[in-house]
Amino acid sequence: MDRTHDCNSLRKTDIGKQATLAGWVHVSRDHGGVIFIDLRDREGLTQVVFRPEENAEVAKEARSLGSEDVIEVSGRVAARVPGTENPKLATGDIEVIPNRLQILNRADALPFAIDAEIHNEDLRMTYRYYDLRRPQLSRNLRVRHRVAKATRDYLDSQGYVEVETPILSKSTPEGARDFLVPSRLTPGKFYALPQAPQQYKQLLMVAGVEKYFQIARCFRDEDLRADRQPEFTQIDIEASFVTPDDIFAVTEGMLAAIFKAARDTDIKTPFDRLTYHEAINRYGSDKPDRRFGVQLVDLSDDFRSSGFKVFRSALDSGGVVKAINAKGFSGITTRQIEELTETAKLFGAKGLAFIKVENGEWKSPIVKFFSSTEKAALQSKLKIEEGDLILFGADKWEIACEVLGRIRLRTAEIRDLHGKTAKGQSDPPIGRTRPMASSEWDFLWVTDFPLLQWSAEEHKWNAMHHPFTRPKQDDVPLFDAKKFGEIRAEAYDVVLNGVEIGGGSMRIHEPQLQEKMFEALGISPEDRQSLFGHLLRALRLGAPPHGGIALGLDRLVMLICGEDTIRDVMAFPKNNRGLDLMTQSPASVDPRQLRDLSIKLASDKKL
Repeated sequence: MDRTHDCNSLRKTDIGKQATLAGWVHVSRDHGGVIFIDLRDREGLTQVVFRPEENAEVAKEARSLGSEDVIEVSGRVAARVPGTENPKLATGDIEVIPNRLQILNRADALPFAIDAEIHNEDLRMTYRYYDLRRPQLSRNLRVRHRVAKATRDYLDSQGYVEVETPILSKSTPEGARDFLVPSRLTPGKFYALPQAPQQYKQLLMVAGVEKYFQIARCFRDEDLRADRQPEFTQIDIEASFVTPDDIFAVTEGMLAAIFKAARDTDIKTPFDRLTYHEAINRYGSDKPDRRFGVQLVDLSDDFRSSGFKVFRSALDSGGVVKAINAKGFSGITTRQIEELTETAKLFGAKGLAFIKVENGEWKSPIVKFFSSTEKAALQSKLKIEEGDLILFGADKWEIACEVLGRIRLRTAEIRDLHGKTAKGQSDPPIGRTRPMASSEWDFLWVTDFPLLQWSAEEHKWNAMHHPFTRPKQDDVPLFDAKKFGEIRAEAYDVVLNGVEIGGGSMRIHEPQLQEKMFEALGISPEDRQSLFGHLLRALRLGAPPHGGIALGLDRLVMLICGEDTIRDVMAFPKNNRGLDLMTQSPASVDPRQLRDLSIKLASDKKL
């Protein structure tokens, strides 16, 4: 086999030349004995035309070709017949007239057509190696490659060293359930697959590496969703003697390099910043989507003396009254209002009050309770116009903000108010990506998260991020005052188009402060030594100040490619039940393997 060109490279300038192509039969059409083949490889398509008058024997053999047969053809590059050019293809001005055809492999009956929209994801996962031939997924894998390469090139240019950390590690409480691996050599003991390289990268700072990164595999045994898999990849970064601004700068530079390499676009830097409290207060989310202008408006002061008992009761008990204006949305249906009300109740609200503005009239059963002053305040603060829909939240600050934040996003989805993304525009040719305007990408830093959050279910304080996150220096005295809910973290998330793509913090490097953190989390001295003794010992041997960030590579590539799920940017993902249907895993194992690991299954005890 002597392939001279890929299926996306021949142009008008090649007319008259000889070429050898190889790939899959994408489409075969018989036009009265003339066989037209769209030949596909990972780069694109080339039309191959078998004419009996050119070579009767080759044309006859071409009639037997079916979709996804693997072939090689050699022949002359010719101009397409005038009027049959295809401007949608990079090779649309030419065709290949073969004098030789070699069938390299035949394809059996296909599970589905390559160019069909497949809604049965289990079928796609079962034949994933075949599914990956589809141009969209092939493109996604190459975009992922460019993202990884741009990451390595940029961080290398900034003096960062890539260091691999162990996959077989120790189980420690870090938020999600661990995957456990039994040890044959130490019966009854288990490794854990790392949820993240968090402790190892901190230990590398103690080791004097100073600037570390890794494109790291991580594992979490948790329920799945569109942007979550049991195994995933993150861009892991840690540095010594840095401030949050240093981490912001290197992250922004890296993302700028990534978007230039992957989408050929220049993103706007530096990114905007909002504190956690500002983000929740204005958007009802710590990962706000700002591509549409709806914000939460506080009306508490305007309704403190209101005759509307629902609002007055919320305010008297220390809550707030907030509202959003879904502009031009008064045509909402009763079913949609019911859906929004159920969403509000799901997140803690007792109901959902609203006003529809139609034909110059405010339509709502609650309007009759409002004074003229209160109506004027609504008009002024919400800029109410004909066709608007006003939605209210009256509750504790946290509940009112979250409920309206969820409603804000849902009304945007219904009205399709989100900014244009790659998904909403025509796909680029196979093997290419379309340049995009920087305005299509809304990057944002969210800072100053709470250090701890109270779990009513467990009746204890938990780390908002992880146990090694550094508190704001001014808030350290609050540990001794037991005011854990008021302590702010030196932590930050980077958000893109309403999706958290990364998070990080400055770390605790002093043993005494780390002990205060463990005490606040209710971790006993004995557990501190058994779970984190290695880290505490390291902090006592001259640990430098350090901090870092981790970005979800899968989520980032998903957004760049305009996909809705990270499964479409991973080569071999699990389905939404955590199963690999292609290899039929997880699977039973030979009982001898279990005996070697000193493991007996619960079902075996009945035998």
